[in-house]
Amino acid sequence: MHNITIIGVPVDLGAGRRGVDMGPSAIRYAGLAERLRSLGHSVLDLGDLGVPLAELIPLPAADEKLRYLGPLADLNRNLADKVALVVAEGSFPLILGGDHSLAIGSVRGSARTRKLGVIWIDAHGDFNTAQTTPSGNIHGMSLAVLTGRGHPDLVGPAPIVDDQAIALVGVRDLDPAEQVALRIAGIRAFTMHDIDRRGMAVVIEEAIQHTSTRTNGLHLSLDLDALDPSEAPGVGTPVAGGLTYRETHLAMEMIAESGRMRSMDLVEVNPILDTHNRTAEHAVAFALSALGKRILGK
Repeated sequence: MHNITIIGVPVDLGAGRRGVDMGPSAIRYAGLAERLRSLGHSVLDLGDLGVPLAELIPLPAADEKLRYLGPLADLNRNLADKVALVVAEGSFPLILGGDHSLAIGSVRGSARTRKLGVIWIDAHGDFNTAQTTPSGNIHGMSLAVLTGRGHPDLVGPAPIVDDQAIALVGVRDLDPAEQVALRIAGIRAFTMHDIDRRGMAVVIEEAIQHTSTRTNGLHLSLDLDALDPSEAPGVGTPVAGGLTYRETHLAMEMIAESGRMRSMDLVEVNPILDTHNRTAEHAVAFALSALGKRILGK
């Protein structure tokens, strides 16, 4: 059983659509803490980090390729410190989003005193920089930042994750320059073609092995847009042809069985776009599987 500490990050500054800032509330409303406790875990919810409202932040023309750079850099430094403290206290950080820009801080904090691999389950690569982004939205840059690519205010003093310790899973929507950057970096990417052809079990087994080489564990970052929109409608950047509900559960179950997971993000749940809180309910179910729930119990 784990000691789990929940941190909400109601941020939408990194995204192109509003509403994802309500994701942490939607996930909590779906019973996250109570259902984790029913598995025997000890759960502490620290509430939400303070995030400034977009309407109150002037957006200078210079920020066109790095929208809300300053506030997001500050937020992620704060989040990294919070997550590092949770780790130092011997607890498991479970971070609720909010858009995927928050992973800059969650992974940085979790990896402060240990070398982590990262399994990034997402329809997108999130490997853009200011030089390649078509939108300027920083949630599409977070994985690149973690590898040391991007604006110094986001990257910090050093890369957080080695290129060879990352596995992208479920990717199916990449910008042209992003495709090139991923290929040059040698990032291990398992596309939907790989999953369709080889099966999720094989893909996740290889992803776990890849991210476990010369690391002390792994961080799991689950973007709910990895699922097909028919399964998870409440996301800001839906892409057809995604993961099924059962494929995602299998991935979570296998990661749990590996014993390698040290921290986790649940991101991009947008209740405004959802149907009856369905996507948030799925997020909770996936967190439970990643943290030990089984169909037949123990």
